[in-house]
Amino acid sequence: MIQANPLRPIARLRGISHCFGRPPHRLEVLRDVELSIVAGEMTLIMGPSGSGKTTLLSIMGLLIRPTHGTVELHGCDLTEWSESKLPAARRTHVSFIFQAFNLLSALTASENVQVALGLQGVDGQDAARGADDLLARVGLGDRAGHKPSQLSCGQQQRVAIARALASPAPLLLADEPTGNLDSSNANDVVSLLQSLARQEGRAVVVVTHDPRLEKFADRIICLEDGRVVTDRRGIS
Repeated sequence: MIQANPLRPIARLRGISHCFGRPPHRLEVLRDVELSIVAGEMTLIMGPSGSGKTTLLSIMGLLIRPTHGTVELHGCDLTEWSESKLPAARRTHVSFIFQAFNLLSALTASENVQVALGLQGVDGQDAARGADDLLARVGLGDRAGHKPSQLSCGQQQRVAIARALASPAPLLLADEPTGNLDSSNANDVVSLLQSLARQEGRAVVVVTHDPRLEKFADRIICLEDGRVVTDRRGIS
């Protein structure tokens, strides 16, 4: 089990490079990326299409292994961990939010969140109560019994956030969470993500093309051709 150390970053990437394919069709999408992510901040990762943003997020979330470099969570190098050990590390230390919501269409909002609580060992009435509490936190207490098809895009994304909150994971990774939302819903969703960082002390990392999000960010990292070209404080 990884032990948290408040003196260290939650996540640290050292010398991360990643390639897809093999010569002569080998494509290098990340080049020697160095990055530390700390608790209590919302970090945006921005850049043009093909700059390596989603690949970087996937490596940070232990979904893929880098070709070169190391990934640390709470100071523990996970790069050489076996595939059998990584799922438990992801469940404990990382939560994901995706642009496509990835909700189960046959289940209600509450049931979607209960599935995530079940992965944390919570079931039965405890899971039902926990799901309703989480949905209330994201402003959907009156939509618990609705299926995804009965919810707007903004509401579906908030269900996805409630589902992510079912895990106490300190690192929350969001891939284009406002990509399908209008301005009003995008502001609501990113404000909620910002509050998770500042009020709960989570490290929130958001991959986005959306310049509307910059005003909420504590930190903005820009990638270009697989490299970090700027790393600056936000204006929030």
